[in-house]
Amino acid sequence: MSSREKILGDIKKNKPPLAPLPQWTWDSPVMDAAQNFIIAIKNVSGKVVEISNIAEARENILNTHGEQQRIVDRISSITSQDIESEDALSLEKIEVGIIEGQVGVAENGAIWVDQANTGHRALPFICQHLCIVLETSRIVPTMHEAYSLINVKKEGFGTFIAGPSKTADIEQALVIGAHGPRSLTVFLLKN
Repeated sequence: MSSREKILGDIKKNKPPLAPLPQWTWDSPVMDAAQNFIIAIKNVSGKVVEISNIAEARENILNTHGEQQRIVDRISSITSQDIESEDALSLEKIEVGIIEGQVGVAENGAIWVDQANTGHRALPFICQHLCIVLETSRIVPTMHEAYSLINVKKEGFGTFIAGPSKTADIEQALVIGAHGPRSLTVFLLKN
């Protein structure tokens, strides 16, 4: 028997008993999740507008971006300019994308969106200005809690979005909007 065979044989024989996996609990710190979420969004160069109904979001979007802009509205009650498209090339000239967020994370300002609410995977990344409507009751304190609410197998595609697109080079020059939306506005719908 060679040394190699002896060593591999000893490794196979030495099977320590399996230890049970620890039971993790993700206790949330006592905090105002909505307020921390607002702070986190601002820290990642996003804007938050608190609203009590969808009409307020509609008014804000039309005042900010104008009715003449190409708008993809996935909520359908915000603007009358709803452009349904499954072709990514036709999304290239979209100025404003309006989608609904499913879960907001207070600790980092990330918002989970899935394909059912974006219509096309490219929409949140190809529009110039992204608007996400999120109910305050859907804000959780931590990523652990957010992941416990998400069923990726059911939803297929989904992603966390935190702020507008950002990139920086070795010279430490931060560029906003280089590879995606130039702005993110989160409409927090009080419920």
